[in-house]
Amino acid sequence: MKKYLKSYLLLFVIAVIIIGLDQYTKYLVRENIEMWTGVWAPWDWIIPYARIIHIPNTGVAFGMFQDKSWLFTILSSIIAIVIVIYYPQVPYSDWPLRLAMGMQFSGAVGNLIDRVTIGHVTDFISIGNFAVFNIADSSITVGVIILIIGVWIQEQNEKKNKNESQLQINETTKNEIEISK
Repeated sequence: MKKYLKSYLLLFVIAVIIIGLDQYTKYLVRENIEMWTGVWAPWDWIIPYARIIHIPNTGVAFGMFQDKSWLFTILSSIIAIVIVIYYPQVPYSDWPLRLAMGMQFSGAVGNLIDRVTIGHVTDFISIGNFAVFNIADSSITVGVIILIIGVWIQEQNEKKNKNESQLQINETTKNEIEISK
């Protein structure tokens, strides 16, 4: 049982940090910035480039697929459950996958909390003309990037190992031919 719980330690730590930060920042935005019209930035000159605004989002990350909150509530729940079930099966040595899954889980749960409690996700980070997003969206995105990089690194290592094995086989074959002469 202790080993089973230990396998969730990284997931738990990531979730506490990211979900806590996500929910706290969303709370601050909901309490201090008027929906749709409120804007905050530390300096006026930065507003065209980066600002904090208060936008309700019934779609997914970056405002895509609006008015489907019920669908994404179900989808987020399924994703979170699948990650919780699969997570202990990932070897400790595969930390990029464990980290990526933790970030994706945390982002999904962070936005799921909003959907269940207030019916939409609170988005507030606005950079340039890019879609408005939040900490949970960022966590999901960074998790996907880590996953892609991790898979790429793993493939490169497998190719390297395969090439080294092939060189070893070729060297062994060459030695056997020389011995048989």
